[in-house]
Amino acid sequence: MNYYFITGTSHGIGKSIATLLLADPHNFVTGFARNCSIEHERYTHIKIDLSDDEQVKEWAFPELKNATKIALINNAGTLGTIRYVGNLDAAEIVQTFQLNLVSPTLLTNSFLKKYISNTVTQIIINVSSGAGKNPIDGWSVYCATKAGVDLFTKTIAEELKILNRKNVFVFSVAPGVVDTQMQSQIRLANKDDFSRVKTFVDYKNLAYLEQPDNVASKYLSILAHPEKFKDVVFSVKDI
Repeated sequence: MNYYFITGTSHGIGKSIATLLLADPHNFVTGFARNCSIEHERYTHIKIDLSDDEQVKEWAFPELKNATKIALINNAGTLGTIRYVGNLDAAEIVQTFQLNLVSPTLLTNSFLKKYISNTVTQIIINVSSGAGKNPIDGWSVYCATKAGVDLFTKTIAEELKILNRKNVFVFSVAPGVVDTQMQSQIRLANKDDFSRVKTFVDYKNLAYLEQPDNVASKYLSILAHPEKFKDVVFSVKDI
């Protein structure tokens, strides 16, 4: 049996990944989100606020003695308020770091610790962003957290090599520009807070946005054959 733990399954890419995985009767999915939008006999929902580190620390990965594959997909994330530094709310800065970087770090640490003696294939995918590689005005906190995710993932990959844990694969994968709630938020931004808002409005009007199911299928290809992907940090556009 294959077991998948996915954060942010209430909508968007996370929900699409979970739904596609559940089409295979050998797959069991555990989703983490404040709201549940999936009903399935092989789906377990964990109601949790991933921006609350105490809640995240309290959750424990289960024993999976009959597993043939175990995977963690850290998908949940927030853009936060689109605004220039100097005009940001302090509490929102902390919340964005908690959800985008602290939560994936805590879950990844717990995952690797729990299954250290398990020899089955283990996969960790952190959903990253091109914003982690390029500065975008108004998105400073989001850019910083996604850059952190990329380097965190690269460091794990180095540690796994040193430890010779060849059954564990770790990736940080950007989904590209996807038609999700985050894109809706971007299009509503004030141009004084985000100089490129018209570009993102055009993405929608010109049908440049990818659909979540199409992007999710790319993530499934990584989960199916992780050994084929030699880079640690990349984009679904590279697949």
